[in-house]
Amino acid sequence: MPTSLVHSVPRLKRLLPRLRRKRIGVLGDLMLDRYLWGTSSRISPEAPVPIVDLVGQNDCLGGAGNVAANIAALGAKVEAFGVLGSEEAGRAVQRCLREANVGEKGVLAEAKRLTTVKTRIIAKHHQVARVDYERREPLRAETQAKLLRLIFAALKQLDALVLSDYDKGLITDDFADRVLSAAHQLKVPVFVKPKTSRLYAYRGARAIVCNAKEAGFYVTRSLGDEKSFEEAGHALLAHFGCGAVVITRGEKGMNVFEESSKGHVRIPATGFEMTYARVGQPGIEPGATGRQVLDLTGAGDTVLSVLALAAAAGASIVDAAMLANIAAGVVVGKLGTASVSPKELEYALEEIRG
Repeated sequence: MPTSLVHSVPRLKRLLPRLRRKRIGVLGDLMLDRYLWGTSSRISPEAPVPIVDLVGQNDCLGGAGNVAANIAALGAKVEAFGVLGSEEAGRAVQRCLREANVGEKGVLAEAKRLTTVKTRIIAKHHQVARVDYERREPLRAETQAKLLRLIFAALKQLDALVLSDYDKGLITDDFADRVLSAAHQLKVPVFVKPKTSRLYAYRGARAIVCNAKEAGFYVTRSLGDEKSFEEAGHALLAHFGCGAVVITRGEKGMNVFEESSKGHVRIPATGFEMTYARVGQPGIEPGATGRQVLDLTGAGDTVLSVLALAAAAGASIVDAAMLANIAAGVVVGKLGTASVSPKELEYALEEIRG
């Protein structure tokens, strides 16, 4: 059944101050999102592609780093766990973590590991090309053991753990199973954005977040009408043995399924028109009345981060999903990898209420 965002606004606004008091761990593939900005007024004589005159460069946290940055932007205390290379890109990620007020005691640097870098070339507010620099390979046994020790030691102080898997070699079935087992013993809820290469590694999670394409992969059929999403959601609850499944559907919002309920909740999408000064910076235009989507980069990370933080603050999964949905509506109105601030969320809630 569809749920009313308007009637939920007062309850969600009361939730916002509680977000600041939570301690959240983020485990996953830390990446660097690098933006090369420029202007373009010519087409190359060598190929039918634009010539971009470089103006500037911005580095942002990508992957699990973006999840951590989203949580930190809402005032929570965040500790990141992952492995980087010791090259320039790895140092850039560590610098970005510090700038985002994300703890990095759980981040290891390894000389032989390659930090994933996604370089986007932007001209006239449009992405012209993306270049990925990465190598997917599992951690060395001693590195994995050290990372696990850091995670196990930190779990006792965490209100929730977010596992953000981008399939870059950090997380294996055994690794995920050991982390979830330890978290379960300490009653720390785990929120997971899974990868399709791992089918059973996340069993026992508090909530699984996936998009429509990923959900279709897990149930081996494409999802179209509401009935197909409902069947898929309940199948995924059993598949993962988790407390809840959230399927994000872009402009169609999201569907929330819970183990304790036979039905499901459909949350409509929101989008807020904004301006921006530079990548990742706040940019709500108070007088805006329209709706637009500038960039979908990182919207899934925002959903995962806000869902986990809100649930850790005591919200029901449905309320947490509604707040996450609103936060994603803010983020897609910004160009590039971005996060949402408490003031932006408060403004977005006010606009929904009208």
